[in-house]
Amino acid sequence: MSRFSLPDLVNIIDARAAAGGEASYTRKLLDKGPEHCAKKFGEEAVETVIAAVGDNRDHLIAESADVLFHLLVLLKSRGVRLDEVEAVLAQRTSMSGLEEKAARKRD
Repeated sequence: MSRFSLPDLVNIIDARAAAGGEASYTRKLLDKGPEHCAKKFGEEAVETVIAAVGDNRDHLIAESADVLFHLLVLLKSRGVRLDEVEAVLAQRTSMSGLEEKAARKRD
């Protein structure tokens, strides 16, 4: 079995976004606009935090999958591509976290 990746999920989101709204949860989210997508992402983020402080590893994994999906839908709703986010991460990880944070404060 091949490894599933975030770019794979982006491709699925793109395909489902192109589908009709009645058949696609993704399309329904996008049709409600970026504000709704942001709210849904926030709800999933809170659920992930709650799962993280709990003692159920499987629940944390499931909520983490939800938060990643909803983040990618939110990015799509605002026209932000995953590779743009990855480019910022690549730039930030070219130095230590402490150096990177200090550099952001100077900018």
